[in-house]
Amino acid sequence: MLLLGLDLGTSSIKASVVDGSTGKLLASAQYPDTENTISSPQDGWAEQDPEMWWTCVQEAIQRCNSSGKYNPKDIQAVGIAYQMHGLVIVDRNLQVLRPSIIWCDSRAVEIGNKAFKKIGEEKSLAHLLNSPGNFTASKLAWVKENEPKIYGSIYKVMLPGDFIAMKLTDTITTSNSALSEGIFWDFQSNAVSEDVMKAYGFPSTILPEIRPLFSSHGEVKSSIADALGLKAGIPVTYKAGDQPNNALSLNVLDPGEVAATAGTSGVIYSVSDKVSYDPKSRVNTFAHVNHELNGLNRLGTLLCINGTGILNRWVRDNVAAGLSYQAMNTLASKVKDGADGLRILPFGNGAERVLENKVVGASFHGINLNLHSNAHIIRASQEGIAFSLKYGMDIMAENGTSPSVIRAGKANMFLSDVFSQALVNVTGVGVELYDTDGAKGAALGAGIGVNYFSNPKDAFVNMEKIGVVEPEPNRVEAYQESYQDWKRILDEQINELK
Repeated sequence: MLLLGLDLGTSSIKASVVDGSTGKLLASAQYPDTENTISSPQDGWAEQDPEMWWTCVQEAIQRCNSSGKYNPKDIQAVGIAYQMHGLVIVDRNLQVLRPSIIWCDSRAVEIGNKAFKKIGEEKSLAHLLNSPGNFTASKLAWVKENEPKIYGSIYKVMLPGDFIAMKLTDTITTSNSALSEGIFWDFQSNAVSEDVMKAYGFPSTILPEIRPLFSSHGEVKSSIADALGLKAGIPVTYKAGDQPNNALSLNVLDPGEVAATAGTSGVIYSVSDKVSYDPKSRVNTFAHVNHELNGLNRLGTLLCINGTGILNRWVRDNVAAGLSYQAMNTLASKVKDGADGLRILPFGNGAERVLENKVVGASFHGINLNLHSNAHIIRASQEGIAFSLKYGMDIMAENGTSPSVIRAGKANMFLSDVFSQALVNVTGVGVELYDTDGAKGAALGAGIGVNYFSNPKDAFVNMEKIGVVEPEPNRVEAYQESYQDWKRILDEQINELK
């Protein structure tokens, strides 16, 4: 059985076609070739046009099909992974009413804080496992407060992946996992949160029909199938946020297993069977893709640093004189550990949940104009990204997550030996690397949803480990010293905001 996976990223859309019987990738393509832009009409805002995503999806599928390595008519199911926490709203004609307010947008922080107090902090954490914060429900409340005419025209509210499924099928659905990432889900009642809906004054009809995550979410309509060379009527059988999906793609499904990714944002994602939360909502807990499958609790605790790959890209565009990422990594490797005292805070992509929704910003510290070069800046930025993940992992440890190993796809920042070695040396935790990504994971998720695989684990029997990065005893102490210096600077920045 051939399976189509779509990964709706912030920078681009990727499509992959996988042979379910072997787990092998037959073709993969992304669109566009340059990275999609994020619109920022005001400071702290971040928006993208959902119709742009849809155009990119179609182009990526067509590029896959043009490889000639399979017959598109043999594709039997579609899976979708997507950037989390975004808000998409449509009217009764299924037309988009405004640009999507995406994951790194900061405008709804105070709205979420007010709802946290209104619901009651203890009750909110016990039932939602998070504060309403800057998540999808709070973004919708912002629209209600500031764009009442648009709000009054809303038929349905969706996450980005729900929107792409709608474009394929004309069907609008969601799942408990999606609703939990939007902070609409009550884990005590296992239903939509009445507290959130009441606090924000939302009618229940504004949310899509809830279906199991691994199930049919509509069938590809004839007009779209004809345009994309697919067979009409094939089902969309899987939709998941990019981080739960990244964990799925790495076979991280059981308690104690941990996944990581470092694309536009950087994430450590740990699976647990405990319904628990961080008292300060610095790390967040959502329903994992297999939550309540066979009646078992499977929660994903997510540490997210907004400003990781986006800092690396900024350095490439503004410091590295147009060098490729590979050339940047080579240049950074020629600078010794610690970048000769240069420290970079990578928090320049909006409010950071790990910092209790503070906007610290990206900043450079200790530049010596007679010593530091662009190579130092590249290295210090990658080390700063690794240090930010270490900072968050210490918070996860406070809440009972102390991984012995982390699984990651060999992609994005994990293509850099400088970043990978900095991460394992400063955390003391090894990283296993696999040849997989979000689009391939989404394709295998579609196979689970269409019941091609008897259970989720069976989808990954052919997964191959392609590398391991282990801590280096002779370098750990130096990295720890650099981290403590970096953390001192961060603590000073945070204190200045109090």
